[in-house]
Amino acid sequence: MTSESYQVFLSRRIVTESKIFDGGVLVKDGVIEQLLTREEVNNLVIENDGKIEVIDGGNSALIAGVVDSHVHVNEPGRTAWEGFRTATSAAAAGGITTIVDMPLNSIPPTTTLMNLKIKASAAVGNVFVDIGFWGGVIVGNQNSLRDLVKAGVVGFKCFLCPSGVEEFPNVEPQDLEHAFAELEGTGTVLAFHAEIEEDNITLRNNIKKKDPEEYTTYLETRPPSMELNAIKLINNFVQKTDVRVHIVHVSSANVVPMLEEARRGRLSAGNKSWRGGVTAETCHHYLTLSSDQIPRGCSEYKCAPPIRDSDNKERLWKYLLEDKLDMVVSDHSPCTPELKCSNNLEAWGGISSVQFGLSLFWTNASARGLDLRSISKYLSSNTALLCGLEDKKGAIKPGLDADLVFFDPDSTFTVTSEIIRHKNKLTPYLGKELQGVVKQTYLRGQLIYDGSDVLEEPRGNLLLNKFVPT
Repeated sequence: MTSESYQVFLSRRIVTESKIFDGGVLVKDGVIEQLLTREEVNNLVIENDGKIEVIDGGNSALIAGVVDSHVHVNEPGRTAWEGFRTATSAAAAGGITTIVDMPLNSIPPTTTLMNLKIKASAAVGNVFVDIGFWGGVIVGNQNSLRDLVKAGVVGFKCFLCPSGVEEFPNVEPQDLEHAFAELEGTGTVLAFHAEIEEDNITLRNNIKKKDPEEYTTYLETRPPSMELNAIKLINNFVQKTDVRVHIVHVSSANVVPMLEEARRGRLSAGNKSWRGGVTAETCHHYLTLSSDQIPRGCSEYKCAPPIRDSDNKERLWKYLLEDKLDMVVSDHSPCTPELKCSNNLEAWGGISSVQFGLSLFWTNASARGLDLRSISKYLSSNTALLCGLEDKKGAIKPGLDADLVFFDPDSTFTVTSEIIRHKNKLTPYLGKELQGVVKQTYLRGQLIYDGSDVLEEPRGNLLLNKFVPT
């Protein structure tokens, strides 16, 4: 053994998918080689005195780096909103070692191979964590989809309602026919922003009479029926195709039984994909916040679909713990301060939280009696599975990248603007006390966050095939 290539990470609480134990993780050249008991670690260190770098986390738990599969970086084009350096710096400080960038809000959007190359070129040398990329399905780009699959995008996202940016138009059923036909047999996944707008003139007229600074006014514009109508449409396609389908940011608990029905249908038909190729996520804000808590004129809470009432929040938790929802992500969607005006009908809809997702989840999960394995399951391994990264990311087991986090689950901290690392310091969590502190973050065995700062040299890789970027 040589000191340059071997490390052993020690912790009294090593968190794997199946157990929590006292011992060590042996790493060679940035890849996990073996899990060891404490006795095995002691023997190995004695036998190879001075030849193994020992990194002792003490009382901190050692968890797999979080894989956040839903992040809007916005670069290039809207870099004033967010950029690769700031987004990935915030991720590293939050115990995230891989993010997957959404295809919209950047200009150009990731809807063609050339646009992907432009985005990837902007990311090269500017990411502190590893980064994958979603492609986008929009009207008329079906001939670009297989090129994007070959380039290595993790999957595709589309909108069933206006996206909020004109360069990423929503699709109609005829567009989905083309997209599913192109994606059949590729093994990729098509993710849906699952809301369909309703043509309700009476509702629109009534809303015009109400206070736009009240969150309840905005909430009325996006009722749960928008999500239900979207899932009905998606389920029609699920019955006709084997393409993997994923629902992003489930807000309304009412749609989960419909998703379960679609999943059972796929499984009974012999679909051997994970979860029958029908998966769904929810977000930290839907599991943490409820509409009755939102102050007047505070559009940093605005997102689409919206945050709903406390009963809905509890039902989402119930479905998550019953494995009827598969993962929890940030949907980090930042903007500049002027776009977060007090008018909830006009403000940009997006919540910034990538740096705090791990602690947000643990604050709620620990209060519900869950142990640290829940972090690995819902924030790391299942998100890696969604994106086809399970052979490299998402768990502490031999053969995977040594993306590791020393995490103190017992300590607390308060969110202040001074500690926020993403570009614009807007978040609904300002002033809130959260449980769980990231002590150190390692990417492929290399320290990238030391508990107070992110190291200056970006060490992240682009999770794409070699010919991208140019």
